[in-house]
Amino acid sequence: MKLTPEILTDELTKICGDNLRSVLLYGSAAAGDNVRGSDHNVLVVLNKLEAEDLMSLSDLSARWTKTGNPAPLLFTWERIRQSADVFPMELIDIKENHKILFGSDPLAGINILPENLHYELEHELKGKLIALRERFLITKGAPKQVRELLAASLSTFLVLFKAALRLQGEKPPAKKIEVLALLRGKIEFDSEVFLIVWDLKEGKKRDEEPVDIFKRYLKAVEAVTDAVDGWIHCNEQAAQKGEIK
Repeated sequence: MKLTPEILTDELTKICGDNLRSVLLYGSAAAGDNVRGSDHNVLVVLNKLEAEDLMSLSDLSARWTKTGNPAPLLFTWERIRQSADVFPMELIDIKENHKILFGSDPLAGINILPENLHYELEHELKGKLIALRERFLITKGAPKQVRELLAASLSTFLVLFKAALRLQGEKPPAKKIEVLALLRGKIEFDSEVFLIVWDLKEGKKRDEEPVDIFKRYLKAVEAVTDAVDGWIHCNEQAAQKGEIK
């Protein structure tokens, strides 16, 4: 029997009992944004989360990940509500795109401060750009490995682009690929290359050589990263001058 999010939730209720507070489906599946190879992201919120609780969930988690899904994201109720300052980008994305499978919504009423979003987005964009270059080195330009690198990195960058739109006061669409058109209206970058990589992720064949696609992709990511960096530092300077309250 395939372990679906609903069956996983049923198993969690049996294992955790009164300790289980909430189960949320988030990410592409919750947003109706699935492409081939998409996985299911599940947030599990417990009243307490100690070593024995982890042990009790280890077998179920192993079965879940064996089907290609990431391990459940585990939080206690109190800790997730205290984490908006360090995980603002992730929590606001989950908050806007999730489906409650069990219990109450742990993100209701959580306030995400813009300055916390600024810091995390800048860190993540620059970090993922560095990682993209490093992983390309490992491929040695081999077409299959480059295609896999492009496809694997796409969702991460699109999520970061959604956060970039939030910096500009926009509410991004639930479907990640629709972010490109909105962001293209604010930043001059090669948005078409992300559509090409989207096709690769869906298993469609493209005539372009993978290395040539990567060259365009890298330049596009750099352009967005530089533009967002400029927005953030411009806001910081304005705040220091008292222009932003």
